[in-house]
Amino acid sequence: MRHDKGDQTGAPRNGAKTSLEAAGTALKAPLPDDVERDLLALRSEDGAWHSATLYRRRDHTPREGIVIMHPAADFMQHYSLAPFAQMGFAAMGVCARFPSESTVIMEQCVLDIASSVAHLREIGCEHVTLIGNSGGGGPMAFYQAEAEHPTVTQTPAGDPPDLTAASLPAADALVFLNAHDGRAQVLTDYIDPSVVDESDPVATDPGLDMFDPANGPPYSDEFIARYRAAQIDRNNRITAWAQERLRELESLGIRDQGFVVHRTMAALEMLDQSIDPSDRKIGWYGGPDVGAQNQMPSSMGRFNSLRSWLSQFGLTTSNALPRPCLARVSVPVLVIQGTASEGVFPRYARGLFDAVTSADKELHWVAGATHFYVGQPELQQQTLEFIRDWLADRELGPRE
Repeated sequence: MRHDKGDQTGAPRNGAKTSLEAAGTALKAPLPDDVERDLLALRSEDGAWHSATLYRRRDHTPREGIVIMHPAADFMQHYSLAPFAQMGFAAMGVCARFPSESTVIMEQCVLDIASSVAHLREIGCEHVTLIGNSGGGGPMAFYQAEAEHPTVTQTPAGDPPDLTAASLPAADALVFLNAHDGRAQVLTDYIDPSVVDESDPVATDPGLDMFDPANGPPYSDEFIARYRAAQIDRNNRITAWAQERLRELESLGIRDQGFVVHRTMAALEMLDQSIDPSDRKIGWYGGPDVGAQNQMPSSMGRFNSLRSWLSQFGLTTSNALPRPCLARVSVPVLVIQGTASEGVFPRYARGLFDAVTSADKELHWVAGATHFYVGQPELQQQTLEFIRDWLADRELGPRE
């Protein structure tokens, strides 16, 4: 066992923004003069309230709507909303009910998507498309699968809602934009398997440390196989502990517990371009030092509750993995992937596309596009126009 004495300050090196700060900057855009924006308070079927913004072109009544939501990020000012409104859509950016990532329940996200789709239907939208951007892909696929063929009667912790009894108006199309394999899978692909003590952020096994030069990069096939197996084992160990701990607490009349998962930004692809090659920057994820990101307290999946982990991040328990959900979806599906996305690798796009059983599906690559198109307004506009034209070809969106 080794105790890593690297930078533990939590601050990105070289003044770089954290991944969350970079995403927040990229997602916000000014409001054009010809677009109006309404702030909405929507009530979901179980009585919970959540917020949304609705963008529409002034003096225009849209007949086609778009919903974009992430389970743990605020997409109410997403970069796509104003451009989509200018194209003639009613474009809705949704903020789920959860105050933080640590409380996300994917089954409740489904109800928040449902109230959003229902609102667009109520204001006259004849067609509604769900856009799953980044981590929004999983809940959008989960929603549409349950809307078409409901199967989930409770959360992995045994709580409501029963989605088979919920009102889930189906969407007419799904678009995945730089989306990954779901939060449970991507956290497993990112999680650092060198951790030997879940209570200690610096105790590691050197033989499983991707940042130890003795292991690479480049990484051998043998190391990659051991590393990936150990990542799955770590996720499963946390899940088993969460299940057992929840049973213990419930026997004491205690509902839940918060906990920390250390080191969750350690995907081999971030340092080795030979693994799933693309145009991504090597060593970069929201900043120029992935090693520092791995140790920062703001990384994905760092703060959790037992119930949220089982619904959101447990690889064997989450219902929101998009690939099995896509096998139950019949509507047209478009998968769009930027070739320079920093943390969403090409295999995710190919996997989503291959999982779609609908006869109408397409995989589209955007050469050079990063994850949130930071500083790439032309590529961003080209991508949004491609989505518009793809929907228009299916009579699900306005034509130019």
